[in-house]
Amino acid sequence: MSEETRWPKVAVIGAGAVGGYFGGMLARAGAPVTMIGRQAFAEAVKNSGLQLDTVQFRETVYPEASTEIAAVAGAEVILFCVKTTDTASTAKSLTPHISPGAIVVSLQNGVNNAEEIRASAGIDALPAVVYVAAAMSPPGCVKHLGRGDLVVGPKNARTERIASLFLQAEVPCRISENIEGELWTKLIWNCALNAISALGRVTYGEIFASSDARRIIETLVDEVLAVARAKGIHPPVWRIPRRHSRVR
Repeated sequence: MSEETRWPKVAVIGAGAVGGYFGGMLARAGAPVTMIGRQAFAEAVKNSGLQLDTVQFRETVYPEASTEIAAVAGAEVILFCVKTTDTASTAKSLTPHISPGAIVVSLQNGVNNAEEIRASAGIDALPAVVYVAAAMSPPGCVKHLGRGDLVVGPKNARTERIASLFLQAEVPCRISENIEGELWTKLIWNCALNAISALGRVTYGEIFASSDARRIIETLVDEVLAVARAKGIHPPVWRIPRRHSRVR
């Protein structure tokens, strides 16, 4: 980031594998980051830093860490990374501590988390599509296995600021004018691949190597696409690849 530009203060709520990776990349680039997570995570980061074991490098960064949501105070960018089932309750807990003008970005699976944040707490959160393969084991250690890119949208001052922030941290972040369609594209992949992978105990590569499994995927894709189109949502045109990395 240029000398004329300062890094905003960043808070990560629900710092697990996803929040740990993206928050860690921002911290590595120089942003002041506070991570809010479970006690074991917070203690590990306070004692030894956050270890990033990525496909490109291994490095330890030293963000602030806390178990208290009040630690978001003063943050200009908040990465909202809790499980979908905790979205509404966490958003309500966040409300008393959020700074005026702070940008909340939902880095969660699902298609309506930003809407739920808005409905439950009146916070105008930005939706984001997350593509990353990562795990947190043990606490404070992020194991990155693949990808690590984001999609936000539509194009406006807030999304441009977020995209610029991540790009400065070497995290690919694309702005889409069809963010609902992008969210549904990720949902399609989750519906088509995750159940088969879990039930069959197979990798994505093994799924795509099976003609029978590919036919099941095509059926599932068609079904979810039909639901999306019935709602007036049009995911971007894409095809089923021969190989696909496991992503959250």
